[in-house]
Amino acid sequence: MSTKQQFMRRALDLARLAEGCTAPNPMVGAVVVDERDGRILGEGYHHRAGEPHAEILAIRAASGKDLTHSTLYVTLEPCSHYGKTPPCADLIIEQGIPRVIIAMQDPFPKVSGRGIEKLRRAGIEVEIGLMQKEAESLNRAFLTAVCKQRPYITLKWAETADGYIDRLRYQPDEPALQISSPWRQRMVHKLRSQHDAILVGGNTLRMDNPKLNNRLWWGPSPQAIVLSRSARIPIDCFLREQSRLATSSHKPLIAICSAQADQQDLLSLEKDRVDLILYGDSNLPLADILRQLCERGIHSLLVEGGRQVLDLFIKERLFDRIEREKGREYLGQEGIKAPNLP
Repeated sequence: MSTKQQFMRRALDLARLAEGCTAPNPMVGAVVVDERDGRILGEGYHHRAGEPHAEILAIRAASGKDLTHSTLYVTLEPCSHYGKTPPCADLIIEQGIPRVIIAMQDPFPKVSGRGIEKLRRAGIEVEIGLMQKEAESLNRAFLTAVCKQRPYITLKWAETADGYIDRLRYQPDEPALQISSPWRQRMVHKLRSQHDAILVGGNTLRMDNPKLNNRLWWGPSPQAIVLSRSARIPIDCFLREQSRLATSSHKPLIAICSAQADQQDLLSLEKDRVDLILYGDSNLPLADILRQLCERGIHSLLVEGGRQVLDLFIKERLFDRIEREKGREYLGQEGIKAPNLP
């Protein structure tokens, strides 16, 4: 690994510290290096939307130091427009940093090469593409949202050695089949912390009364979403109770329901502060629903089941990644078959 790659690797590692916290913004890291002796003068990363960008924090950390012989390493093209924060490109120019190395261009329409152009017009040497694949992988959710106008979608399930995700159950008090090991359960909660939202079907909600939060790993909990055509969401289920208590730090449940569902059920959900997304067609317009979620700032979505919901995403090929856990135990009886892989 070259010296330049080492500094960009540091910027990428910094960016990842905010995993799960920056949406709808990308994860970005930046490092200011003195080219005369290779010392790091300052570094920073974007913590969350609305807060200072990585370049700003890195330059602040280098305050009072001579930047006339420095290089700024940054994982994403500096912005050139006013949003919730001022343009990073302007500050780079003001500080007299002569060289900027960028891992990848920002595809966001308000940036999309404009930051690079502004820097070059100011006489700054700009290099693009150092560790670009690593930077694209880091921000795959952001790139999917910008380029496809939908969240980055992960399908997740665990199945027995003979290919079942659960035994046949007919009442909510019947326990679900336990397939995942304690270690794997922790990894699932890590996965939850890395996604903006988590989605299950109405039957899973009624049978399992899941919490859908992150309890076993560091980081935030995802936004809970239930896909329930009938809008039959038990009034005493955990997610509905949490929706009643929603605060700025805990978002209400999102329920995707048919507009033809019982109107009393829909009104009851609204009374409990459930955020409704209604569709009028007899067939669920999944692509349109995903676009709406993306517009709400949900750039990554973890789909945890059940079988019908997983099959729906697979049938419409609306997924980017599959997390499939294969257990060692056999169910040995009739049960709910795991989804068929495409």
